[in-house]
Amino acid sequence: MGAAIGGCQEPAVENAAPSYGSCVHPYLFPMYLVKVSDFVQMTGPPEPHHILREKGLLHEWQPGMFVIFISHQWLGVSMPDPTGAQLAVLREVLRGLIDGSLKVEADLTSMDMGKGLTPAVLQSVSKGYLFLDWFAIPQITARTHGINEATELEEIRTDASKAVQSIPAYVEACDLFIALVPDLVHANTGKRCNYLTWLSRGWCRAELWCRLLSNRADTSVVVVFSAKDAEFMFPLDWQENRISDGLFTVESDRASVVKLGEMALTSKLEHLKAHGPLSHYRFYLARRAQLLNQEKKVLDLPGFLKFFDFPDLATAVREVDDQSKEHGMTGMLCGVLAGDVDILRQLVEHRGDANGRALGLADLGYYDSQTLLMVAAKSFQDPVVLSTLISLNADPNLVSRAGIGPVFLSRRPEHVHVLLTARADMNTSAPFFGVAGRGSTETVQAFLEWRCDPHGAEGERMAQGFTALHAVPMFGRSNPSSARTVNLLMSHRCDVNAQIAYDSMHGWEGIQAQLRVAIWGLDGVGAFWRKLASFPGATPLAIAALMGDKGLVQLLLELDADVELCTQRGDSPAVLARASGHSDVAEMLSTFHV
Repeated sequence: MGAAIGGCQEPAVENAAPSYGSCVHPYLFPMYLVKVSDFVQMTGPPEPHHILREKGLLHEWQPGMFVIFISHQWLGVSMPDPTGAQLAVLREVLRGLIDGSLKVEADLTSMDMGKGLTPAVLQSVSKGYLFLDWFAIPQITARTHGINEATELEEIRTDASKAVQSIPAYVEACDLFIALVPDLVHANTGKRCNYLTWLSRGWCRAELWCRLLSNRADTSVVVVFSAKDAEFMFPLDWQENRISDGLFTVESDRASVVKLGEMALTSKLEHLKAHGPLSHYRFYLARRAQLLNQEKKVLDLPGFLKFFDFPDLATAVREVDDQSKEHGMTGMLCGVLAGDVDILRQLVEHRGDANGRALGLADLGYYDSQTLLMVAAKSFQDPVVLSTLISLNADPNLVSRAGIGPVFLSRRPEHVHVLLTARADMNTSAPFFGVAGRGSTETVQAFLEWRCDPHGAEGERMAQGFTALHAVPMFGRSNPSSARTVNLLMSHRCDVNAQIAYDSMHGWEGIQAQLRVAIWGLDGVGAFWRKLASFPGATPLAIAALMGDKGLVQLLLELDADVELCTQRGDSPAVLARASGHSDVAEMLSTFHV
């Protein structure tokens, strides 16, 4: 959300309208939308609500409308997109969805090659409607106080306040949710705004939570990095970004916006309890305290069974719930995600399996066959949860079907110490690759303190030939530690020009990617396949260019990365950037080369 809207202290709601569809949140101000067909004809900086209303371009929501919610970070203090660059990307994206030239695919971690927008959704875009805050909500410009502060524009203030409080309803009424995050510069601060900074904003987090915790059948989020680079959000990106820790232009907004998150999670739990699946109900119940930054409940064993809706102890320790026939959220997993070590000990005493594995939770970011130790590390649990599992005979060297172990998923320095003290094998899963990509710099430092080799030597290099320095740009778009981690790795003499081995893509996915690109070209395939096809022979700079990460591209250039080193296909970093729609990065590389 932008700087011009944001306070959420509840106003009087005597005339609150009914809810949208199945949404449990009331809307207090009409939901105003712009036709996609009208939007794609617009140019330049966006016009505000009152101008569009005068021109007859705003339409009030009606049942049956196909609505696209646009979440974005403002690029100016008094208006969202002073140059129109951000919305120009959105127009190209919408045109690409309409004509089929833009493919929205899974993120690299999920590797769900069958995932995409359904034909029904794609066919609806051209006749759809957009919700964008600047268009839809009466604005108060250059805001320095909360939305409910005294103002001469009392009527606008009241409408804006009601509209802001209606955001959960607006989000739930939408059929498609787009996070618009191209790497651009803020007009007033001069700072870069991108996916990472969008994730950091409290209001953007609130919109995201309302989407992912809505009661719709499809709660997916499409992240747009450029007109040619769009993918579905990795599930943990939102779970690792709590609303309570977000950044707010107006600090007084924090408590009210946190309340929106609590409402969204409470609504989700109520819906799941009534309609299922039970596994997801238990998941959100277990993670509730951590997600909301609250004190966790202290439960005895009978209270735990009742809280998580286990009919008896025998059901809680089974891998499959005989009543619901669901896999996944066993009592042990509930205990791990709730961080309750006393319950874990008691369940193991009653034949709970400390080496149990996740099942059926892939859409929540926990993939089939990942062990309880992996889940504990991945969900940022206190190190005592990991050490307790190990004391209960959890094996730190068990791997998932993807070949990774718990140490690969370490998220805190203490995780590293616990796992390596327990003699976790550093040779089984190339942990530097996993930690450098998604972990903190401090966690990478912990590996170094254990004298783990950061250079991609045998045992520290994945079978596919990636090194830790490759992992940072590959997964760094959502990692605030990425630049510091690059500097740390370089201080240990990592090779800035290391190239991924040619045979790294010998599997079916790599062959398929190469065939697709050979037929349609780099810019004729989706981002997922373009990346897979470009990895053989890629340097860290090439990957940063492919991802459009300006910050890391600039940093790697300063560290003497070679702009002329090409992939096995013969594509330079500049070519990769241009094919992915990051023309500004391509220009930066070309200028540096000259």
